[in-house]
Parts: sequence; structure tokens; C-alpha cells
Amino acid sequence: MGRFRGTGTAGLILFALAALTAGVLLLFPQSRCPPAGAALSPAGREFMRLKNRDAEPAPSDFDERVTLEALSRPGEDRGRWSESRAGRVEAYVVEVVEGGVEAANCYSYRERDTHVHVAPRADAPRAEWVVLEVTPRVRERARARGLDWSASALRRELTGRRCRFEGWLLFDREHAGESENNAPGARGNWRATAWELHPVTAIEVLR
Repeated sequence: MGRFRGTGTAGLILFALAALTAGVLLLFPQSRCPPAGAALSPAGREFMRLKNRDAEPAPSDFDERVTLEALSRPGEDRGRWSESRAGRVEAYVVEVVEGGVEAANCYSYRERDTHVHVAPRADAPRAEWVVLEVTPRVRERARARGLDWSASALRRELTGRRCRFEGWLLFDREHAGESENNAPGARGNWRATAWELHPVTAIEVLR
């Protein structure tokens, strides 16, 4: 009886989540997904707007102190940088993967962020990785300039190579507990810091 109730509850939860996702997709087809995504709270909508910025940073927006080494420097770093500034890093690309389905993109399965994981060397362990993200909006802007920033193209062209990236600084608070700087030594850590370049706005292969 207890197992039956548990299964029923889980099924109801899954059904409710599926219905909510379907409703969101009906309200916000990807072509009209707003900058605030499908976030429900004011704080969530503001966070999504940061994720979905698509303006190119002006030269005055760059914090010249930002480097891969500075982003990775050990220690609690929530207030180390400003989300109103941009940064520039040079690093080796360890891997390029598709991001998950999320509120920022109105839960679209087709249009997702691309994660570019970079580090001081191509074989660096996860605890040294810094996360950079290419968003659907920026990908579309790149396409208009004749650039292919799809996940498959970036994986093919960037993996194992040293590159220069530019983009807006973002503290991804949703992953702070999985970063070495904010949860030192935690078993599930897969990144050095929760600070990212998100979105990436420029990519240059150096070698």
C-alpha cells in the first residue's frame, strides 16, 4: 500500500511538471521567449535577464583584472567580481557540451545553452574548470555574422585548443555549492568557481 501511494505521488508530480512545462512552451515558443525566460519570481526573472544578455560589451565594460587565474583563485568568491562588468580569458578548452533544459530558455529542448569548459591545460581535473556559456540569443547573433556557434561546431573547432573568450560576468548561484571556491573539497565539485563568462560574446582560437 505504501509503495502504491509513493508511486502515485511520484506520478502526479511528474504529470504536474510535464503539464507546467507544456504550458510554458505554449505561452513562450522559443521565437518569443522573453529575456526573463520562464522564471516566476522577481529575483528569478532578473537572474534570467542577466543570463540572456545579448549586447556586446563596450571597452569600458571590461574588468581588466579578470583572467583565468584570477577567476580560479581559491577562496570564497561570491563578491569578488561584478555582474555589471565583462571579462576576457585565455584558456584551453577541455570539452564542449549541451546545457540542460532551463527556465532561461523557456524550457526549450531545441534551444539550449552550450557549455564550454576551460582550464589552464587541456587535461586539467574538474576542480580547475571554469564554465563559459554560449546562449541561443548570442548564437543567433553569431549566425547573422556568418559564424557557426552551434555546440557541434564549437566542439569540433575548439576542443583541446587554446582560445581567447570575451563575455559578461555572471555568478551562477545555482552551482555555487558544486564549485571548489565555494565548497572546497566537496565530493561533487566539477568546477573551480561559480563565476562564468555568460554569455560569451567573442571567441578567438589562438593555437
